[in-house]
Amino acid sequence: MSRQPLKIGILNLMHDKEDTQKRFSRVLRDTGENLEITYFYPVNHYKNREVPELVAKISQPLDLKLVRQMDAFIITGAPLEKLPFSDITYLDELQGLMDTLEKQNISQLYVCWGGMIALNYFYGIHKEMLDAKLFGIYPQKITNQSNLLKDLTSGFLAPHARYAEMNKDDILSSKDLIINACSSTGHLFLVSAKNKPQHFLFSHLEYGPNAFIKEYHRELNARGGDAVGLAKPTGYFKDDNNMSQPQFTWENTQKKFFKNWITIITNH
Repeated sequence: MSRQPLKIGILNLMHDKEDTQKRFSRVLRDTGENLEITYFYPVNHYKNREVPELVAKISQPLDLKLVRQMDAFIITGAPLEKLPFSDITYLDELQGLMDTLEKQNISQLYVCWGGMIALNYFYGIHKEMLDAKLFGIYPQKITNQSNLLKDLTSGFLAPHARYAEMNKDDILSSKDLIINACSSTGHLFLVSAKNKPQHFLFSHLEYGPNAFIKEYHRELNARGGDAVGLAKPTGYFKDDNNMSQPQFTWENTQKKFFKNWITIITNH
């Protein structure tokens, strides 16, 4: 008798909606498990304007009744690190979602900015701007083992792309949180709640081999082509001088991490 599919909900807050959905669908389905993935968008983000056709086509409005039926839920990153949390137009909706996930004891994975807003909301951890964008592929050091890091050893590679960081001292002083791994640069990779099914991943492990070059060009275009002061991804290109031949060096990490997460959900 075949097992019922695991139901996974994803609130997609990224700018490149379609690419993001393809990435998460790929890494989750690559685990080989029977999954039913549902993508949502925040209703209040489009409160005073029409929902873009593409967004309406590939996802559905956030519905807490549906969320309660999920076995696990992901809140993605978002290009919002530079804004105070209080400036987010759909903050109340996001908090309502997080309350529901916690109350229903649903397995939660918060990615990058999703991890920032969740750590702040649940545990009062402060967000701090970095002096420069953290952008590249770095080795990670495991500080406290987690089932999410099963079959990974210190030195595993992971991609980071963000302008902000959560206050480490706040996390270390919390009786409810544990830092599982950090990058070689000292930045957060994974934080977990000690007694709740909550994980906060600060690496864009869903990224495929070309995601960083797309992110770089998107930011370059937003600056009108001015590359002065624009961070280039480190440890990413085989030919760094010409920014060519990107290397997918975190593929092994990606596969093991998401396989481990699905295993945790199955056993939850």
